[in-house]
Amino acid sequence: MGVAQGCLQCVKYLMFVFNLIFWLGGCGILGVGVWLAVTQGHFATLSSTFPSLTAATLFMVMGSVIMVIGFIGCLGAVTEHRWLLLSFFVILLIIFLLEVITGVLFLAYREKLDRYAQEDLRKGLKLYNTTDNLGLTNAWDIVQNDFRCCGVLNFTDWFEVYNSTKVPSSCCLELSKECQQTESMWWGNPCYEKVKTWLKENISSVGIFGLCIAFIQILGLLFSMVMYCQVVKSEKMYE
Repeated sequence: MGVAQGCLQCVKYLMFVFNLIFWLGGCGILGVGVWLAVTQGHFATLSSTFPSLTAATLFMVMGSVIMVIGFIGCLGAVTEHRWLLLSFFVILLIIFLLEVITGVLFLAYREKLDRYAQEDLRKGLKLYNTTDNLGLTNAWDIVQNDFRCCGVLNFTDWFEVYNSTKVPSSCCLELSKECQQTESMWWGNPCYEKVKTWLKENISSVGIFGLCIAFIQILGLLFSMVMYCQVVKSEKMYE
């Protein structure tokens, strides 16, 4: 009985510390989201289909979810309440499985998603510089300036937007009065390919980050299930 109680206390402290770090991490992510919303309030998504899908929104949603899960885990560890521990395990398992399924679906339908993304971005161009779309306008200007590119697949994408041989000033190599209508003064690379190339160059960092997240989630699942089993075992001993 003494050994079982000692194991329970050890797992309890490990579970509490793990979830406290988990909760603090959620606070940090939420804080980044709020900071982005305040400082980059006029920066929105490039997508016309998902106008609310911004970096700030993603960080705030992720941070909030992590904070809630971490809180449930901490509470379950402190109170040794088996239903809280089981709830924590089930929620974390569902999130982990959803991430795995999303990853598999992404790999399976990568080409279709690629085409859909291109079409959606080209539709978004038509909202450029229109009423109530300041965020999308700023987003395109920032992407084209930072990646030194023009249009989604080609600078000709902008011709449909302006109904003439013209591009935004963010496509210009150097700002001047004539640059928007002078092809030799535009960035020649398409933005979609430039961003894809940048992602491929940084894929190792993305992969390491993903593996770290998966490792943390697996640890959480193991801690919660071990503690749940220990609590159930202790309860049976005292009956």
